[in-house]
Amino acid sequence: MAERFDLIVFDWDGTLMDSATAIVHAIQASCRDLGLPEPSDERARYVIGLGLGDALRHAVPELRESDYPRMIERYRHHYLSRDHELTLFDGVEALLAELAARGRMLGVATGKSRAGLDRVLGNTGLGVHFHATRCADECFSKPHPAMLDELMDELGVMPEHTLMVGDTTHDLQMAKNAGVAALGVSFGAHPRAALEAESPLACVPTPGDMVRWLLGRA
Repeated sequence: MAERFDLIVFDWDGTLMDSATAIVHAIQASCRDLGLPEPSDERARYVIGLGLGDALRHAVPELRESDYPRMIERYRHHYLSRDHELTLFDGVEALLAELAARGRMLGVATGKSRAGLDRVLGNTGLGVHFHATRCADECFSKPHPAMLDELMDELGVMPEHTLMVGDTTHDLQMAKNAGVAALGVSFGAHPRAALEAESPLACVPTPGDMVRWLLGRA
């Protein structure tokens, strides 16, 4: 493990914000609207972190290509109807402020759209802490390494001094593909066993443990 990580990149949904359940419910409600079979919670949780198009292809294999625009519209309707209820995990705001105060560069690599990320960064006030961000509608979707590759290139940080923090196997596989160390968090979308199978540096069970782990190594 590097003596220090100069760049720490976070996933958003399920890692910084407690939004995984809202995503699952929005996918399932969209299926009901279109008269399609609802995916199980497990299947819907699996696709969290992917770009929306890729996520729907996996979660709703019965969806016809011609129905994608309608499905996406219904998903956004249901998700945004609960947007005001979503909160950051405990300790996240203080963690980011402390990491920034210690001189760490911070980034986001997310399956959200650019409009979605900009909205939530504005609503939470966290945008001031991040040096660069990448979204699924401007990069290849996870687990392709493009998001991390572009962030490291923009900020001038080598892979060995970069850490990816995420709650899905997509995040950890992206880190592996980019040659970057990873920290798994098992309080989000994917179960601990699946995360540990990707060999992160550690897998922490609570937001408090994430805070302690990161501050102990920053």
